[in-house]
Amino acid sequence: MDILINVLIFVVSLTALLKGADFFVDSAEKIGLSLGISPFVIGATIVGFGTSLPELASSIAAVYAGASEMIVGNVIGSNVFNISAALALVAIISGNVKLEKDIMTNDIPMLVFSSMLMYFVLYDFNISIFESFIFVAGVVIFLLYTLKDDEDKKAKDERPKAVAKDYILLIVGLAMVYYGAIYTIDAVVFFAEKLSVSPHLIGLTVVAFGTSLPEIVVSLAAARQGNASMAVGNVLGSNIFNSFAVLGIPRLFGKIEINHEILQFSLPFMVALTVLLAIISISRRITRWEGWLMLLAFAFYVVEVLKGVV
Repeated sequence: MDILINVLIFVVSLTALLKGADFFVDSAEKIGLSLGISPFVIGATIVGFGTSLPELASSIAAVYAGASEMIVGNVIGSNVFNISAALALVAIISGNVKLEKDIMTNDIPMLVFSSMLMYFVLYDFNISIFESFIFVAGVVIFLLYTLKDDEDKKAKDERPKAVAKDYILLIVGLAMVYYGAIYTIDAVVFFAEKLSVSPHLIGLTVVAFGTSLPEIVVSLAAARQGNASMAVGNVLGSNIFNSFAVLGIPRLFGKIEINHEILQFSLPFMVALTVLLAIISISRRITRWEGWLMLLAFAFYVVEVLKGVV
């Protein structure tokens, strides 16, 4: 009976997640454009941070539940999935993603820095309160630099007008994405626990994939609607938010346990994948074959991590 209930929860929550993503992308774009914000920045801030809320919520819940070992695996796995699955699929679907903003001056350096900082902080298998404040400060700095001087050149009377319905759909869409992801995770974790998988491996796999579903779905929805730039911003903003906030904020609620196996493969792989994305972004475009390259890296990652599960 429990299995049937969890199957039903999975189907309903995944449906809500998919529909909520469409609502969220549409309304976020309209509101952002009406305020003179570029599609890339909309993706990096409103959409990127909004779709990362499941990672943050599940990490705080893990601290209180005494399962904090899952947190680091969740962050690393989510970042890997976002780049090698979400961004790769966007590039494959769109064919040739042109980066409308010179992301090499702000977003990519911040993304690489956040990954490197995570590596050095986790190297001693401990996150101090001071280090958690550094992570939180990183989020604030990223927001300030991203929003600075990004005003759309269009006159205010030429911008699309956002109505009350757009704001309502933004909230409803975000709620559907958030709760859809949470209940999807609950169902997936239920089945994972039946296999007696360790917490950090659950974090690296099912929880990371579950909490990355909003980023993947929203990015693909944006790409289908011709907003590939927003999709790229979503992935970058989400990964930066994961590295800084999803590690920094939960530490304020309690100590975070770090599994030693994380540093052997998963964390170095995430850093290497981030550097690969930085190299690809130098040309200010992501081609379809580069998307396939990242998807191949995703397949390699999944195979290596699953070795620890089976």
